[in-house]
Amino acid sequence: MIYHDFQGTKLSSLGMGAMRLPVIGGDDEKVDTLKTKEMVDYAMAHGVNYYDTAWGYHAGNSEIALGKALNEYPRGSYCLADKFPGYDLANMPKVKEIFEKQLEKCGVEYFDFYLFHNVCEMNIDAYLDPKYGIFEYLSEQKRIGRIRHLGFSAHGSFDVIKRFLHAYGNDMEFCQIQLNYLDWTFQEAKAKVQLLNEHNIPVWVMEPLRGGRLAKLPKESAEKLKAYRPNDNVPAWAFRFLQSIPGVTVILSGMSNFEQLKENIHTFETEEPLNNAEMQALLSVAKGMLNGVLPCTACHYCVSHCPKGLNIPMLLELYNEHSFTGGGFIAPMALMAVPEEKHPSACIGCRSCEKVCPQQIKISKAMTDFAKKINA
Repeated sequence: MIYHDFQGTKLSSLGMGAMRLPVIGGDDEKVDTLKTKEMVDYAMAHGVNYYDTAWGYHAGNSEIALGKALNEYPRGSYCLADKFPGYDLANMPKVKEIFEKQLEKCGVEYFDFYLFHNVCEMNIDAYLDPKYGIFEYLSEQKRIGRIRHLGFSAHGSFDVIKRFLHAYGNDMEFCQIQLNYLDWTFQEAKAKVQLLNEHNIPVWVMEPLRGGRLAKLPKESAEKLKAYRPNDNVPAWAFRFLQSIPGVTVILSGMSNFEQLKENIHTFETEEPLNNAEMQALLSVAKGMLNGVLPCTACHYCVSHCPKGLNIPMLLELYNEHSFTGGGFIAPMALMAVPEEKHPSACIGCRSCEKVCPQQIKISKAMTDFAKKINA
């Protein structure tokens, strides 16, 4: 197992995420505790010492299942990460209540790592609002030793992350972002990594395989990569990409079965970053996967010609994400921070924007389709 130093602690480069644990009968709320224990036992035996859970995973049962599996080991032999669930604004006044319950559910007296969960457009104002006292409370828990390291995760835009760092950056010890070779440009992950590097904040990775999307590739793409590295399978390429990115310390993988766990641990027995030719080949594969994505360059010509004052580049970016992913929570979550009169449904189809679009995007059609997808 590869290890990286973090403030004097050796952290396994591969971390076990507990968002996609094995379940019974396809019911996400019913975690298979026996299989989970078997996976944790195997991971511990093969050097994985970082485990990540959250309040909302498996409808609240992830913390319990993971805690039970880990509690059979000495507390100092593993690092446990949990998060404050700010993705639900109703939780904002409950930081103390939730934190105490999380310790109880996990059966521990402290968390090695604790995060502001999912900083994004929808909750950034609340996270920064002093009336909730979230930062103050969590900082106090760190001071008294019930949190060893404080950080945040973010699905939000570059600007949202920048705003959060402006407020709390000096106190953040790590940041967890969605990072993979597809989102390197698609979700501005490259710019986010550079921003975190500028702040000297180590990068934790979530969605290294983009929910499994990068675990399988079209035959032509897979063969292209195999010509460079005959011994690496398709998922390994996603991890080798991340091993090539400066600042990446822990890579979380939400493994839902034993085979995935074994394959990933095997990959992380060695650190083999991509050379320049391999990197270009992989990014070429990513570019091919994004064929069909609307080629908006955010020139903003359209905005000045929209009678409704819609932020069309932002809406097209969310539309691309929602369409490519086939749904998901990122676009609806971001739109929660946008006034309803600025939603895609507000488009009146006048096509004034299309007359000045250098990319000749059929914007009105995209807005109509986006509104249907969101409201479906």
